[in-house]
Amino acid sequence: MVKKVGILFGMEDTFPWEFIKKVNESGNGKVIAEPILIDKVQQAIDYGYDVIIDRISQEVPFYRAYLKNAALMGSTVINNPFWWSADEKFFNNSLAVQIGVPVPKTILLPSYERPTDTTETSFRNLKAPLDWEYIFNYIGFPAYLKPHSGGGWKSVYRVENPDDLFKKHGETKQLVMMLQEEIIFEDYYRVYCLGKKYVHIMPYEPRNEHHLRYVTKPKTKGEKHKKLMKIIKDYTLKLNKALGYDFNTVEFAIKNGVPYAIDFCNPAPDADINSVGEENFKWIVEHAAKLAIEKANAHKAKGFNSSWGTFVRETIVEEKRAKKTATKKKIVSKSKEKIADTKVSTAKPKTTTSKTTVKKTVPKKKPVKKTKKKIADTKVSTAKPKTITSKTAVKKTAPKKKAVSKTKKKIVDTKVSAVKSKATDSKTAVKKTVLKKKPVRKTKEKIADTKVSAAKPKTTDSKTTAKKTTIKAKSNTKK
Repeated sequence: MVKKVGILFGMEDTFPWEFIKKVNESGNGKVIAEPILIDKVQQAIDYGYDVIIDRISQEVPFYRAYLKNAALMGSTVINNPFWWSADEKFFNNSLAVQIGVPVPKTILLPSYERPTDTTETSFRNLKAPLDWEYIFNYIGFPAYLKPHSGGGWKSVYRVENPDDLFKKHGETKQLVMMLQEEIIFEDYYRVYCLGKKYVHIMPYEPRNEHHLRYVTKPKTKGEKHKKLMKIIKDYTLKLNKALGYDFNTVEFAIKNGVPYAIDFCNPAPDADINSVGEENFKWIVEHAAKLAIEKANAHKAKGFNSSWGTFVRETIVEEKRAKKTATKKKIVSKSKEKIADTKVSTAKPKTTTSKTTVKKTVPKKKPVKKTKKKIADTKVSTAKPKTITSKTAVKKTAPKKKAVSKTKKKIVDTKVSAVKSKATDSKTAVKKTVLKKKPVRKTKEKIADTKVSAAKPKTTDSKTTAKKTTIKAKSNTKK
């Protein structure tokens, strides 16, 4: 699919045509460029451009509205028309201070005349007179009076003293102005910056006639010049990355070796060969075409493709981060509440669980007690046989205690069968023991009887002997 690059022409006539030609040469048929021709602008309609180079909307509000619609529909507009509408020089100076780029001391002044459709009550927040003494001491003289928004050196005045300031301020009517410190410079540069990465530093003399301003040479030489060029490049990239401009120029006035950013809000900078010169013109055409082709190839349909600066993006990131932090805090707070509620709600179940555990433990112990009771009963029942039986019966009963030492779980699971079984086994064991021991008992009884019977016969024998002896004695006596 062929990518389309369109350009809105500005006042110059050389740059746009050379730009179109260069894109068509370098695009290899995959990216083409053409002038934009508008016959209607309908809301929320995409007119088919992947990339648009804006060279005129700062002068024509109709084009600015057209570009905002195009950006909304997905065109990559160089430069972002939304940011360009919001941007102004006083804010830029404040931002430069924040990111560490030196700028002249600056004070914002209200318009000399009240804006149309306002009254004195519209300015009740302004103290009259302003603190002019502080302002003059802070800025000093000579100074520059310039619009807080705009460009092209329009309505720019050099003022020598307070009276000169008041006189020239009266000429500005409803414009909001800035009073800015004058930098007495020993060197001056204007810098092209494209795509927040391509930088071209040009010696510049703002005091010359317009067509001669680029006809100058650097005043800084040698190592100081190399160091200065590096600093200028660094400051240029910082400013354009913060602002989000893809096509801009930055002007630096060099005082005591320090580059002060004087003007860095030029999103449709001069690029005409008749003013910038052939060498600078060649660079801007080549790199503008290169940037347009890169943007066209990177274009994503139906997305927002125009650039935002780090100031805006970091603000959004901080906002998202703050929301995430707030959400996390809420989640943590809710989690803590849930934990607290859980602790309270689980307090009773814990007691119940404890009781249940006790109850569950008790039934486990009962079978043991019952078993012990059975064993005790068995011992009692076997006590009588023990009086009769020998020590062998005790040894045979002892292993039953080991059976009792089986795991509680088995005892609980088999409490009924085990008890009966054990009771039966115990009785059987007793019977067997009794049966086994009965012969012994009978034997003892027999022995006892034998002893008794033996004892009697002895007595009988004794008596018999005695009788026999008596008979014999009698017999002898008779004889």
